[in-house]
Amino acid sequence: MLNELNFENITPIQNSIKITPTVSKEDYIKKVNALKQHIQEGDIYEINYCITFEAHQTNIDPLAIYQKLNSISKAPYSALVKFDKQYIISSSPELFLKKQGDTLITKPIKGTAKRGATPEQDIDIKQGLYNNAKERNENVMIVDVARNDLSRIAKKGTVTVDKLFDVESFEQVHQMTSTVSCELKDNTSFNDIINATFPMASMTGAPKIRAMELIDEYELYNRGPYSGALGYINQNGDFDLSVLIRSIFYDEEKQYLSFTVGSAITAMCNAEDEYEECLLKAKAMMEVLASATSTGSVTAVSKN
Repeated sequence: MLNELNFENITPIQNSIKITPTVSKEDYIKKVNALKQHIQEGDIYEINYCITFEAHQTNIDPLAIYQKLNSISKAPYSALVKFDKQYIISSSPELFLKKQGDTLITKPIKGTAKRGATPEQDIDIKQGLYNNAKERNENVMIVDVARNDLSRIAKKGTVTVDKLFDVESFEQVHQMTSTVSCELKDNTSFNDIINATFPMASMTGAPKIRAMELIDEYELYNRGPYSGALGYINQNGDFDLSVLIRSIFYDEEKQYLSFTVGSAITAMCNAEDEYEECLLKAKAMMEVLASATSTGSVTAVSKN
């Protein structure tokens, strides 16, 4: 069975996957508070700060992991991708971009709450998420970044917030999702769209460029494909691209596995709560990795 999602002071278990965070809880809290200081000084308004968990000398069956993860999460943008000996096992709930004819749509997610034990609890939790001032603050700032990105390639006056603070329910969590769309300028290419919008607002911050600089400074590791985009392009030029979150990355040759989770840091956030949100987002991936071991368990080993 899955250990409680407490990544501190856990004794390793033989024959299980040993997951180690690249940042300890103590360092995570220090970094979040340092980022809040940047916010107080007016350097940024919001930033997506992430932490990675990794396992070495690990053998998994990527197809079995994908099938299990998909059954647990039932994510709308789940995917399994193989590049030689490297795999992306994704259960992403987030749409980055969808192009239909001249219409471009993005659905940034900001705001997370755990699922309730009963339908009645779920109703209360969803209402609490919808009314939460902190979560709304996070969401609306990212929506503004998305609107600004789309405005660079949109026909004048067509950028629209179709839905704001829409709470969507998934198997593990409730998420606050907003929808922004526009009508593209004539002769806008795929490259034009990507250059205007990538990396996506929800995985960077506001203002975007300064947030990206601070991400490079504080995360101290390369995100790699995490927080990138994955999807398909039709022959007519329409496409669907997801945000690569809630995903496991596996290198079969190096026997190396990792996954990354994060949250939005704002002036209103509490570092302890943000850490707990990261663990909540990691839950499905920990569960599916536990199912792949001979002991049926995954051990999270505290970083020294």
